[in-house]
Amino acid sequence: MNPDRPISALFAENRPLRSLEFFPPKDDAGVEALRQTATALKTIPWDFVSVTYGAGGTTRERTAQISRLLKDELGFTVMPHLTCVGHSRAELVALADQIYDGGFRNIMTLRGDPPKGATEFTVAPDGLRYANELVTLLKTRHPDFCLGVGGYPEKHPEAVSLEADLDALKRKVDAGAAFITTQLFFDNAIYHRFVDKCRAAGIIVPIVPGLMPVLSVKQVQRIATLSGSVLPAQLARRLEVAEVNPDVVEIIGIDWALTQIRDLLAHGAPGYHLYILNRAKSALALAAGLAA
Repeated sequence: MNPDRPISALFAENRPLRSLEFFPPKDDAGVEALRQTATALKTIPWDFVSVTYGAGGTTRERTAQISRLLKDELGFTVMPHLTCVGHSRAELVALADQIYDGGFRNIMTLRGDPPKGATEFTVAPDGLRYANELVTLLKTRHPDFCLGVGGYPEKHPEAVSLEADLDALKRKVDAGAAFITTQLFFDNAIYHRFVDKCRAAGIIVPIVPGLMPVLSVKQVQRIATLSGSVLPAQLARRLEVAEVNPDVVEIIGIDWALTQIRDLLAHGAPGYHLYILNRAKSALALAAGLAA
């Protein structure tokens, strides 16, 4: 068992990194579908992939299963997600040890969203309230963990202001986070302003833009509402015109994301992270477009 290389060492190579996110399927048929998707994506030299973690650990076993599949069977460098939701400190330590013993050295460290049906985050008995506390716990337990944290270019929906949100982000970085991956956005100006504000606040770690190619109008409307992201008027108009034809909507979404990525890399972004919803087609199309 060879431990994964820390993602911080990849950033030290001073080249743009490309990564994508998988989420654990609900059943064995979904696992096989994900295996096929991941196998197709192996044609692209991704630097790492992440695997999400359901609220309250609802996908704990699937997250572990998919992380092992991607690492051991397909050879990806894998960054499992871990959240505070529903876990005591002792449980989080046990999970950290399990992840470490599996050869994983990178974790996406998040507070986590409330479980389905809940509207507010609730601290578990003897649990943690904030992601910076989880960063501290993980770095104390295994100092060689490389930890990523989330950033919100358009403000976390629960934050009272962008300034307060930046203060919280700085606490995560000061606790030991090595890099930031942003929530999705569709206007690069928002990302550039966010990076400028982070730098002014003393946050100097890499800030990776998180992007999601639009695959359907309903999907992007729902996700934008949940994340607080704003659709640019030009993109909204294009999607409105094409709404009756899902194939055209997908083409528009891929083209928009491709334009975003090219601009981000041209202006010094340290890479990009794709939220692909376990679909290979859009990620392959973007990679092919960037290779042209």
